[in-house]
Amino acid sequence: MQTEVELTAISGLSAIAAQDWDACACPEVAEGGRAFDPFTTYRFLSALEQSGSVGPGTGWQPQHLVARAGGQVIGVAPAYLKSHSQGEYVFDHNWAHAYERAGGRYYPKLQIAVPFTPVPGRRLLTRPGFEVTGQAALMQGAVQLAANNGLSSLHLTFCSAPESEAGQAMGLMHRIGQQYHWFNDGYADFDAFLAALSSRKRKTIRKERATAQGFGGTIHALTGDQIKPHHWDHFWRFYQDTGARKWGSPYLTRVFFDIAHATMRDDMLLVLAERDGTPIAGALNFIGRDALFGRYWGATQDHPCLHFEACYYQAIDHAITHGLARVEAGAQGDHKLARGYMPVETHSLHWIGDPSFADAVDRYLIAERAAVGEDIEILTGYGPFRKAAGGLDERD
Repeated sequence: MQTEVELTAISGLSAIAAQDWDACACPEVAEGGRAFDPFTTYRFLSALEQSGSVGPGTGWQPQHLVARAGGQVIGVAPAYLKSHSQGEYVFDHNWAHAYERAGGRYYPKLQIAVPFTPVPGRRLLTRPGFEVTGQAALMQGAVQLAANNGLSSLHLTFCSAPESEAGQAMGLMHRIGQQYHWFNDGYADFDAFLAALSSRKRKTIRKERATAQGFGGTIHALTGDQIKPHHWDHFWRFYQDTGARKWGSPYLTRVFFDIAHATMRDDMLLVLAERDGTPIAGALNFIGRDALFGRYWGATQDHPCLHFEACYYQAIDHAITHGLARVEAGAQGDHKLARGYMPVETHSLHWIGDPSFADAVDRYLIAERAAVGEDIEILTGYGPFRKAAGGLDERD
């Protein structure tokens, strides 16, 4: 007998119990330990809503999808009505401009995503045992919701590779992007990682670390109760400075960090550079079960190489020490390649209601996928690691 699934949209996480959401988002927590993906957990998404980082006036209006069968929640998806294309990191600005030049209304659109968070992972979150049924219901329901409400488009950004395959089978358009991730090859310590690099690259990294460490202060990597409430006052200044330069205004409110401190400090690694007892720079990471996710960086003083140390090398140190499989360093940044972070594909899925415009976008995506794949292949060849047998490498 086929299971009948009911799909509803809710305007906020307060309309669903935390245990029902997390039974789909992070069922592995029931076995003990961390969530694989801290960003789809109830507490992270709820912190965004409670802090006013998303919701009225932000262009991110929650419209989360909930699938139920027999009265039980079997699937959820973090979804938002978007009135702009900011904070997504899969840029469709050109699509919006072209659509509106042709006389259409691109916004609002429906976005299944984690706001302001270019971290790949599951977006169609299902309770164990309902993977196929729940995923299909959420994907089909999202398309139907967009179509029934006359929305221009639906976008699932930074979804998993299996989700992208399922979406393509349903007729959604596939887009690939590229990020840089560091992978732990069972390194005993940071020096063991350096030993895997070419001579020139490891000399450069040693020099950068020495330069950074010579900024005239100390660097602390804090997590859990080591992070104190007053640390967020300093980090907020760092975050505001970076946000003002990159986006015009910060996406997250100050209150978000207070809520995250109360509910997620065990899932955060805060790297602070202090001089004369005052933090002058910092990097915030979130900790998953097998990965460290670099998210935000900022500084009130400029010091050579301090950014590389706080964001990349401290993250690698933590991952090696704690046996994490990888470090995901966020969107963009070709400079990460020289520091051991290798290019990987990211995936998104797209549905556009207008058939003619959808055809044009599909043709564009075919060409873009080929170009991105070629870039990844070329960049991989420029990686910092020692060549395999037969290649040349200068020795110390």
